[in-house]
Amino acid sequence: MGRLTTHVLDTARGQPASGLSIELFRLETAFEGILATGKTNADGRVDAPLLEGDGFKAGVYELRFHVGPYLRKHFEIREPMFLDVIPVRFGIASTDEHYHVPLLLSPYAYSTYRGS
Repeated sequence: MGRLTTHVLDTARGQPASGLSIELFRLETAFEGILATGKTNADGRVDAPLLEGDGFKAGVYELRFHVGPYLRKHFEIREPMFLDVIPVRFGIASTDEHYHVPLLLSPYAYSTYRGS
């Protein structure tokens, strides 16, 4: 059975980003609301999969990484912030696979990819 996981790495500090809030949304023909929320642990990971089992369906999803509070805590940031909430929209095509969507973060840049 497939599942969706994520983690956040602070590339500027060279360590996991802990205490960062994440929301998961399903997007189809209309906005369907929050499916899951989580907070990164000391390893920058959410403790449990954000989606698995019967809830893990093919479709279009969006993770929203609330990076603002984390960046304010660890960096001197000028307001308004360059990055505050980072949306990552992606598709799940196969419900038999593991989808891992990591975020590599710094105060003025980010990247993501499909991990394993």
